[in-house]
Amino acid sequence: MSAKKRVELFYDVVSPYSWFAFEVLCRYRASGSWNINLQLRPFFLGGVMQGSGNKPPASVPNKAAYMSKDLMRLREFLNIPLNQPANFVEAVLVKGSLQAMRFVTAVDMQQPDKTEALSRELWMRIWSRDEDITQPDSFLEAGKKAGLSDAVIKDALGRIKNQEVKDKLKETTQEALDHMAFGAPIIVAHVESGPELIFGSDRFDILARLLGEEWKGPLPKMAKAKL
Repeated sequence: MSAKKRVELFYDVVSPYSWFAFEVLCRYRASGSWNINLQLRPFFLGGVMQGSGNKPPASVPNKAAYMSKDLMRLREFLNIPLNQPANFVEAVLVKGSLQAMRFVTAVDMQQPDKTEALSRELWMRIWSRDEDITQPDSFLEAGKKAGLSDAVIKDALGRIKNQEVKDKLKETTQEALDHMAFGAPIIVAHVESGPELIFGSDRFDILARLLGEEWKGPLPKMAKAKL
């Protein structure tokens, strides 16, 4: 078998489209449908938006109206239990995700095998159950549901404000910007011709072609997948 191709997913749990890309890529990895080495790269979307000069889609009325319908269509197509927060502006634009992404980063630095489960649980909180993702108690609950030990959760909570964690999140965010990121999710496929950036969660057929794989739709061999 040929060597696995490296695929990086730069994401932020405040982004519903990141959740879509995350689950589809995790399904393809878990099912063995694609021969890839998927690397989860938690970053801070706010930093990418600022660094690239972009604006949130919801800040443009027509885009916001479209996105609301689009999310519901994709929820059904991708089989992901997304429900929009009752107060989108407060949850996404006001509260944001900086502390959440620092928490994910702190865990990823110490126990990267738990990054997938923790990220999924934080998406479930904000984008399925309309729950908080900004407070320590919220991170504690998410960590427990993701299967983290009390020791790991306590350590990560204690390091959220540490410069090492802040710098790591900034570093990953800057890496995405260096790849010319302007939003989330960002998928970077490392192929023979060099790294190829794909934006969004609706270009999997293009990604498959770049990887020399077959796009089998959003639900490949679901028996082995998490969702």
